Parts: sequence; C-alpha cells; structure tokens
Amino acid sequence: MKHLIYDFVNDDELLRITNKIREYEKLTAGEICVSIREHKTLLQWRKPVAELAKREFVRLGIGKTRDKTGVLIYILLEERQFFILADSAINDKVTEDTWHKIKDGMQEFFVNGKFAKGIIYGVEKTGKVLAEHFPVKPDDTNEIPDRVILN
Repeated sequence: MKHLIYDFVNDDELLRITNKIREYEKLTAGEICVSIREHKTLLQWRKPVAELAKREFVRLGIGKTRDKTGVLIYILLEERQFFILADSAINDKVTEDTWHKIKDGMQEFFVNGKFAKGIIYGVEKTGKVLAEHFPVKPDDTNEIPDRVILN
C-alpha cells in the first residue's frame, strides 16, 4: 500500500528534516517537533486543523517540557493544511505574528511543490526564535524525539 507521505517527501528528505531539528535544538533549550498525518480519522473529519494540532501537542507530551518551550509543526497532508503551535513560555515572549510569518514562508514553498524545503524553512525559523529567547542550558536534555513523527 502506497502512503500519501511519499507524494510529498522521500526518506532522504525526512532524514534532512530530522537533522535540521537536531541542528537547531543544539542552539536552544526549546524543543521542535514535526508531526505529519496523512489524513483525518473518521472521528476527526469535522475537527479543524488547530484542534487536531492541540490534541497532537498533548499526545506527544510537548506541553510537558521542563520550561514550556516546545513547538509543534503539525501537517495534515490530505487536507493540505498545517498549524504551528507553541507552548506558553514561548508565546509569552513572541507575538502571534511570529508564527503567522513562519507559516506564510512555509506556505510559499508548499505552493511551489517544495514540501521538504518548506518544512526545513519552518524548522529553521522556529529554531532561530527559540535560540533567541531560550538559549541552550548546560543541563539541557532532549525531551522530545527529533525524528519526524509520521501518522
């Protein structure tokens, strides 16, 4: 059975995204998570992408990071939608406009068929925001896996 994900990215690109997450997490105490879902379940079909992102945020434990510095980039392929969700400590320091700008930049890549580059752009911009406000600490631990979560 062919997975929808491979219409958008290949394994090498998934690895590049994971490596980009690792690269930026070395600069910050924050956590970046990319979760890609192929389609909604029957129970989710009426729910907006923002609500599904919030559920994924909880499911993955992103809200349980020590300093409340987790960010989720949630992508719903079949619906062609995505949402960026940041934890409270981050949103206390940046404006909501920050996430809209990153989302707009990602959208430009997506519209031009450059899906992996769009995600990498999102990870880089998110990583820079986190590094600026939450530099890496001596006792920092990796609280969320760096690999792209595929559902």
